Amino acid sequence: MKRFRRIELLLRSAGFSDDIDWSEAVPRATTPEEFADHAIYVICNSGMKNSVAEPIYERCMSALHNGKRVRRVFGHPGKSKAIQKIWRDRELFFVAYLLSNEPVAFLQRLPWVGPITSYHLAKNLGADVAKPDIHLERIARRDKTSTHKLCRRLARESGYRIATIDTVLWRACAEGLLNSSAYERAGWTAAFDPRKLVPRSTD
Repeated sequence: MKRFRRIELLLRSAGFSDDIDWSEAVPRATTPEEFADHAIYVICNSGMKNSVAEPIYERCMSALHNGKRVRRVFGHPGKSKAIQKIWRDRELFFVAYLLSNEPVAFLQRLPWVGPITSYHLAKNLGADVAKPDIHLERIARRDKTSTHKLCRRLARESGYRIATIDTVLWRACAEGLLNSSAYERAGWTAAFDPRKLVPRSTD
């Protein structure tokens, strides 16, 4: 918990407080359009850096709102087909999601949403879960536990949501503050480097 608090403090001081605060108060999707928007965002980000995925997502949403085919603005055939289907059937998918007793399992049945991305989507839809991506899995393995157990424990100790623990740890790894590969291999001292954390631009 001391290490987590140190990471959190450094991220906040570097301009990432909005990410943490947003995760603490994620609104649940209330319309089919919001549901589809979140799903499309996650699909665009799957396997890509956010800086690359963001403009693709924007182009896809612009095409959909203007009645154009996604394939015209996004060259990935599998993802563009999945995005088109989710947007077309968004009302059916949204109702089925609301009625599901196991929402994460349901999300895994959406096109191009798998076992890991389903947790990312569930988080963005307001569920209090952690995404077992490569960074969190490495951290958990070093501590001889799982992503879900690690985040639940830190949530109990910190008072944060499970999803927020995920956000803080993922952001620390994404920004270079914590090297997840080095952490798994050699522990905290080898992995933690505040010098790597670049303050977020306010431009």
